[in-house]
Amino acid sequence: MIVLKNKKELGIMREAGKISARALKLAGEAVEPGVSTKQIDDIVRKYIISQGAKPSFLGYNNYPASACISLNSEVIHGIPSSSRILKSGDIVSIDVGAEFNNYHGDNAWTFACGDISKENQDLLNITRESLYQAIKISQINNRIGDISHTVEQYVESRGYSVVRDFVGHGIGTHLHEEPSVPNYGKPGHGARLCAGMTIAIEPMINIGTHEVKILDDDWTVVTRDNKNSAHFEHTIAITENGPVILTDPS
Repeated sequence: MIVLKNKKELGIMREAGKISARALKLAGEAVEPGVSTKQIDDIVRKYIISQGAKPSFLGYNNYPASACISLNSEVIHGIPSSSRILKSGDIVSIDVGAEFNNYHGDNAWTFACGDISKENQDLLNITRESLYQAIKISQINNRIGDISHTVEQYVESRGYSVVRDFVGHGIGTHLHEEPSVPNYGKPGHGARLCAGMTIAIEPMINIGTHEVKILDDDWTVVTRDNKNSAHFEHTIAITENGPVILTDPS
């Protein structure tokens, strides 16, 4: 069941989104050669708690950290560690969620660590733009499939592949709600968008194959061909005035 939010609930989600977005911004500012992923996770946790919120991911299905930090060929759900030290040339996907007054905000960004290759920069640019193209089409009376197809068409026409095993999602009092929001699909299909829907759109885009696997830690998702992946995400609300990005830090 898709749960629509009223004006008051959207206001709370906007606050949760701001906290999540500002934590992500701080995490991105910490991405430098020589920094551990655990140090970045500590920054995220401390900021979220300082704002009277809770890290959405900490303890979720026994996940052991406040942020998911995935490097290079890791797609999502990388577990922060003091032994994972960033180096120049890495691309660093950071996924952050915050729960405020029982509502969640969820966002992700892939950051460059030091100087990165043109191949990696192109991947980041295309993945980020696919997210904003998807947000743009998230209008009342369009369908989930329109969002899905927009991402798929945009990235595949440029030679990249879309991860199919993991998708975006509805969000609210639960971190994951209906509907699922795949990054591939047919236009005109799926749930119709209506005012009060809140969804997390999150393209996960690979340089090589779309195929992925989960490592032995039961969390970290990596590309099967070991080529790099990028991940960008915003939580948005569908409104009469068009889509509103709830995870805008401003």
